[in-house]
Amino acid sequence: MRVVILCGGESSERDVSLASGRSVAGALLERGHEVVLVDPAAEAPLLAGPLRPGDAVDGFAVGKEPPSPADLPRLRRRMHAALTGGPVLELLRDAELVFLALHGGWGEDGHVQALLERADVRFTGPGSAACAAAWHKGRTQAVLAAADVPVTERVLWQPAASDLPAAVRRLVAAGPVVVKPVADGSSVSVHYVDSLPQLARVAARTRSGEAELIVEPFLSGREFTVAVVGGEVLPVVEIELTTSVFDYTAKYQSGAVSEVCPAPVPTELAAQLQQLALRAHQALGFGGNSYSRTDFRCDAGGEPMCLEVNALPGLTETSLLPLAATAAGWTYSDLIQRLMDLSPR
Repeated sequence: MRVVILCGGESSERDVSLASGRSVAGALLERGHEVVLVDPAAEAPLLAGPLRPGDAVDGFAVGKEPPSPADLPRLRRRMHAALTGGPVLELLRDAELVFLALHGGWGEDGHVQALLERADVRFTGPGSAACAAAWHKGRTQAVLAAADVPVTERVLWQPAASDLPAAVRRLVAAGPVVVKPVADGSSVSVHYVDSLPQLARVAARTRSGEAELIVEPFLSGREFTVAVVGGEVLPVVEIELTTSVFDYTAKYQSGAVSEVCPAPVPTELAAQLQQLALRAHQALGFGGNSYSRTDFRCDAGGEPMCLEVNALPGLTETSLLPLAATAAGWTYSDLIQRLMDLSPR
């Protein structure tokens, strides 16, 4: 097939997406496909291609910090222009399939999917409605709670628009909390907070005056993630942390975390986590032609709580979804081919 891979983009997860895109390109070439690698937010969007089986793909190392917030508006302007007209849009329309290796921002909140749907372009992953439902953590948790997927208490707060809510004061007084943007990904700007002065410092560093935060109790138990590919639930991954929270540095720098799959847990807990992941996948509108990865953390009593659902999880060869696929007996290229095959024709 003629496949265009979209990667990079305008989000704080840009570097991760560039690494995913190159890994996906290598797998597609291995499977005999023709590949064009495109970063719609780059000044020169065509990164590589057309590539044919036997061609080499350079790797990409994820930096220790996400891109500077100051760069994001410029990247967004370029991305909007590329996806709404000109040679990039024509390239997408001419492809037999667009493989979305974008993470975060417009790539995961439904914007890109809506543009591709309007242009009648076939692409991998969920549609715009499911992406939008999963992207806003507050709305996601409300949907999951209604579907009997356990979630922890949470409070939404926009620091620039209101004083500290009494409910947030109560959560901080009761014990440590986790504070993060209500709409962001890849553990960007996740903070462990144990005092009101520390919370004030975190709020002051919020990336945008319009940003909304979600505040929830810190869960002290084990952390897991479960992927669903089509209708198949993959083995449970345990994330063994050396830090309080699974933040950007822990996720993408070697040695900060250990990821074990299949997770060393009782059969009953593994089955429970898989059942909850499938329920979350379906409740948010992810159908049999898409995939997702659902993150859980246990409370002090060992009960799992759903943290979020990822619509386009990382696809570097060391990311969590490929790790689970390996435990299921799939090679990395098997996984990428399966994600392609899910896309409706």
